[in-house]
Amino acid sequence: MTAESFEGESRSPGLVDGGHPATQPSSAPAASRDELVAIQNVAARLRAAYPQADAATVEATVGTAYGSFRQARVRAFLPILVERRARTVLGAAARAAVGEARTFQPPPAAGSGP
Repeated sequence: MTAESFEGESRSPGLVDGGHPATQPSSAPAASRDELVAIQNVAARLRAAYPQADAATVEATVGTAYGSFRQARVRAFLPILVERRARTVLGAAARAAVGEARTFQPPPAAGSGP
């Protein structure tokens, strides 16, 4: 492709027949088998890294992170981007859970004390 043809191309897909974006055909690239296997491996690594988190929570977090990149045109780095985003969310949830556990003070038992 020449530089002249690139300059003339639209970088974002236009609306078909001037319609609403939600009614337009999806331009999201289909996920390859290798990509799906890589995302499953990400979920397995995160389940191991965050054993305190429910497996369904880890799966949902990975699914949400993966879904946020559904329109990505360059798919080569998708697994690492998904893993970083999911680790950020899971790490924040883990830190919040530890913080709540540290701030909880059970009431003193009746009749004990000075």
